[in-house]
Amino acid sequence: MKEAPALNDRPRTNDAVTDALRRDGYARYRAADLDLDAAARSRDLAEIEGVFATLPPDPYAPHTNRFRRYSHAVYLPWTGQLFFTPGAPDPTHGTVTEYWQDDHNPEFPDVRRRLPDLPTALHGNALLQCLIHTDLAHATWLDDLQRTPVYVGVHLLKLAVHASAETAVSSPNSLHQDGGSPATFTFAHFIGSTNIRGGENVIATPESAGRQPDDLPDTAVHARFTLHDPLDGYAVHDHRVSHYVGPVSLGDGTGPGERRILIIGIAPYGPRL
Repeated sequence: MKEAPALNDRPRTNDAVTDALRRDGYARYRAADLDLDAAARSRDLAEIEGVFATLPPDPYAPHTNRFRRYSHAVYLPWTGQLFFTPGAPDPTHGTVTEYWQDDHNPEFPDVRRRLPDLPTALHGNALLQCLIHTDLAHATWLDDLQRTPVYVGVHLLKLAVHASAETAVSSPNSLHQDGGSPATFTFAHFIGSTNIRGGENVIATPESAGRQPDDLPDTAVHARFTLHDPLDGYAVHDHRVSHYVGPVSLGDGTGPGERRILIIGIAPYGPRL
C-alpha cells in the first residue's frame, strides 16, 4: 500500500492540460506542464528504465517485437490513497494481471489477456507515484471519478527492433479506443527512444477507430506528432477521440532501436453485485 502524499506534497496540475481534456477530449503536454524536471528525476527515471531493459515479450504476440508489463492499482479519491493490487501466480512470469479491452481491440476481441506484472519494487518509485497522482488530478474533475474507487492501469510498453528488415507494432495497429466507461482516460508518458524511425502518434475522431490515419480526411484528424523528450506525452478522454501510434523501424545509427513509453489508464470501478 502507498499512503496518500501530504496535501502540500501532492502534485500541482497545469490548468491548460485539464482545460484541453475537458474542451477537446485530448491534450498534449511537456514535462514542464506536469511540473516535472527530467534531470531532477534522473534517479527515479533510471529505475524505470532499468525495468524497461528487461521487459518480457508480449506473451500473446511474441513475434511483433513488442515487450510489456502491466499492473492494476486502486485509488480512493476521498482519502487520496493508492493501492497496487496483487497479481495472480504464474509459472513463467511470477505473477500476471488481467488486461481486457472488451471488443475495442480487433486483434483480441473480448480476450482477457494475462500480462506480466510490474516488479513490486517499482510500485514505490517516486516518479511513478507522481505521474499517477498527477494524471488522476487531471481526470477527477469528472463526477464519475469522485465518488467511486478508481481503477488505475499501469502499462510499460517497448517497441524494439534489431535489424533493418524488422518492424515493431503496437496493438491494435490502427486508430482505436480503449473501451469501458465514458469516464475512461489514457495518459501516455514518453520514457525514451534510441535509433528508431516512426512511432508517430495520431489523435482523431472516435468514428475513425479501426482505420489507418493516412486513409482519413484531414477533418477527421485532430493532431499528428512524434514524442522525443523524456516525460513528454499526451492524454485522451477515451470515448471522445481515437488514438494511434505508428510502427517503429530501425534508424540510421548503430545498435538496436527502441521506443519506451509508460501508459496510465484511469476509469471508475463498477459495482459487481
